[in-house]
Amino acid sequence: MLLSFGVSSPVFAQESCAKADFEAVVDEAAAVLNDLNAKHKPAFQVLLRQLKEKRGWDHDTFMREAVPYVQDEQIAQYDQQTADYLMRISTLGEEGATAVVPDCKMLVEVRETMEGLVESQKAKWKYMFEKIERELRQ
Repeated sequence: MLLSFGVSSPVFAQESCAKADFEAVVDEAAAVLNDLNAKHKPAFQVLLRQLKEKRGWDHDTFMREAVPYVQDEQIAQYDQQTADYLMRISTLGEEGATAVVPDCKMLVEVRETMEGLVESQKAKWKYMFEKIERELRQ
């Protein structure tokens, strides 16, 4: 089975695995999440500043009016998904890393959960960008 976190090196399921395999999956996903945030956060902040300028908001008004672009019901759902994925990853990772004989099926589940986490974060950024870009077009 082919699994990938959206990076150039796909991760393959394997018949034998070790603690290091569990750690590698977590490290890879953490790197992808860090890259997503490093890429999107500055660009999103630029759009927020553009909206502030377009609307002529002072700092206090901006702090109040920008909230819906970073906190709403949909974003809260993405944040809850993230928390759920992280809890599952933590549980699986701990079980897999501490097992006397690592369970490779569990490693596949960790990979799939990490992939779900990455996809959820991509969807959150996409939603946030679409929301602010729509507002900037008005």
